[in-house]
Amino acid sequence: MQHEIFEQATRLFAERGFAGTSFQDIADAVGLTRPALYHYVKSKDDLLAKLVAEVTVVAATDIAEVAQRTELSATERIRDIVRLMVRHQGEQGERFRLLLRSEADLPDSVAGSYAENRRAVLRSLTEVIEQGVAHGEFRPVTPTVAAFGTLGIVNWVAWWYHPGSQFDLDAICAELAEQAVHSLAAEQGRPASATPLDAVHSIRREIDRLEGLLKEA
Repeated sequence: MQHEIFEQATRLFAERGFAGTSFQDIADAVGLTRPALYHYVKSKDDLLAKLVAEVTVVAATDIAEVAQRTELSATERIRDIVRLMVRHQGEQGERFRLLLRSEADLPDSVAGSYAENRRAVLRSLTEVIEQGVAHGEFRPVTPTVAAFGTLGIVNWVAWWYHPGSQFDLDAICAELAEQAVHSLAAEQGRPASATPLDAVHSIRREIDRLEGLLKEA
């Protein structure tokens, strides 16, 4: 019953927004009275907090673990992080879209957790990119800008990929991981640049390449 309540609440939040969904709406969706629903959950804020935890806390923790694996090269860690993030987005796209749409309505306690975990993901990516630049694996990009660009590639998956579509999620994970690495790699013959604008241009080229592949599929 708790799983059903969570799934129905997620659906209603996605359809109506968090502010537009009442506790009674959730009770009606699962076929319970309002007093009976209180037996399982305290409030819709609690349901949203659980949603935030599943989408952001787990992702931030998993990504931090990969980022700290210093026995791996920065290239290997970026590849593994992007694969991990793309899988999260592919499997939990509806929940991720819901959070983006509900950001302005998040209760303070939930908003704090949500923001902190997003910052944690950005820190993990930035640190790995910094290390890659320091060791000569990556071009001298601006690490934070490059991290935001990588997140842009990853987060967009939640909007265009749908389970059961013509695209295989494993293949998408591998393809985008390679694109992220390629956009950072210090390849022979590629001019180095440390400006944020050049980093953005590099990321944009990778997005354009992905869009081309999608149109051909």
